[in-house]
Amino acid sequence: MATRLLCCVTLCLLGREFTDAGVIQIPMHKVTTMGQGVTLGCEPISGHAVLFWHRQTSGQGWKLLIYFNNQSPVDYSGMPKERFSAEMSDKLFSILKIQPIEPGDSATYLCASSVDTVLQRHPFPVQKPGSFPFSLQPPAVLSSLS
Repeated sequence: MATRLLCCVTLCLLGREFTDAGVIQIPMHKVTTMGQGVTLGCEPISGHAVLFWHRQTSGQGWKLLIYFNNQSPVDYSGMPKERFSAEMSDKLFSILKIQPIEPGDSATYLCASSVDTVLQRHPFPVQKPGSFPFSLQPPAVLSSLS
């Protein structure tokens, strides 16, 4: 008898300072079966020109999937292109799609926005001490359950 695997997308709370920052990442919770698709959405803070999608798999560090500057993809070298896609509309809303879901997709997915960036291959934008001009949304976690 075949077992059905479920994937659960749920929101992890990092702390109030992040949730008050203004980035909106949806959905907060989603359950889907293996082989189905998942769509994550992100609305950056008004006035922010740069949007990042990151992924962290169990036991690994954060990995940049893609980032957009003024709605144009700049670096998408970290995104598995076979089943992952991302876009950013002129209405300043980004969508990350994973289709179909596979067990290796279990990870924490994070959307962040920034006014501007100088990419130095850091997992998050580097800013001057004492300032916080980019915002992090509590990440969505994609889990495989058996």
